[in-house]
Amino acid sequence: MKARLWLGLLLVVSARSAAAQTGRDEEFYYPGAFNWTFRRVYPDAARLFNAFDYGHAVLYERLLADPADTDALEQRAYDFLVHDLLVRPPRFAIAEEAVMPRYSRAAWRAQLMFDQAHILHRQIYDVYTDVRIAPDARIALVERLTDRYLAGRYAFTAEPKVMDLMEGQPYSLEFKRRFPKFNGLIWAYHWLQVGLYEALETETSEDGKRAAVGESLARFRAMLVDPPRRLPSVMPMTSAVAPAFSARHPRAAVIFDNLHMMHDVISDILTSGRVPAEGKMAAIAAALDEFQRGDRNVMSLEHWRMMGDHVGGVAAMGGIGGRRRTP
Repeated sequence: MKARLWLGLLLVVSARSAAAQTGRDEEFYYPGAFNWTFRRVYPDAARLFNAFDYGHAVLYERLLADPADTDALEQRAYDFLVHDLLVRPPRFAIAEEAVMPRYSRAAWRAQLMFDQAHILHRQIYDVYTDVRIAPDARIALVERLTDRYLAGRYAFTAEPKVMDLMEGQPYSLEFKRRFPKFNGLIWAYHWLQVGLYEALETETSEDGKRAAVGESLARFRAMLVDPPRRLPSVMPMTSAVAPAFSARHPRAAVIFDNLHMMHDVISDILTSGRVPAEGKMAAIAAALDEFQRGDRNVMSLEHWRMMGDHVGGVAAMGGIGGRRRTP
């Protein structure tokens, strides 16, 4: 109960945070009548994203404070998220700075880069949910949103980065090894985030979209049973989980894969004893530099589309998004 009351206070703070800019070139939503459509049509899914934001925030704050305290994340925080917050997710966005005050000050650039990518995430949901937008206009609008995002100072590159940046560094995979349940939970978040694109892209009717979104939510919740066995064992890649969406909007799909890779990189840096405490922010900054560059450590789009098979297959990521169809 105390945790719920504390979270309620964070929501009050968040209601004011949209207008309170930090002076670090923050941007808000691209204007349009489509904004907030996803939240209105699919409130259960939209509220889960608020819980996801809290989960990422508490993860980074606790890793920064004491990466050796396994129980704080793998037991207490995990149980609160799965058995409380994801069951009754908050209606409004979380003020992440209140959940992770130390991390948000130390790694403000990482937070801004994530925030900008999350805005793109959610505006694309809105565009694909708004049935007033004709198919051709929808495609063009998503590309325009992507152009706007890439023009910003805090954009991830739209060139697919090589997996070695996530799996081949001295600190790589340390978080997955020490926190298997929480790592799988983060990957389940990411599966739903990109799987919903496939649900919205492949269905043309309102009833079809509702059914596909509903099945995606049910599949996400099924992943949380008997952890970590049913949780994704490989980072979900947009090209594999949402192939139709990725073919339609490859730049956005690549951006989200790079975003999710960077989430894992930061978790590994904060967890690993190979990166000294005084060097962790510099390591994160160097990784951010790398993920903003499109001229090195990149792979071709063809290779990117095949990566799902190379790293374990889409089944290990949670499966293709949208409705399961029988032959």
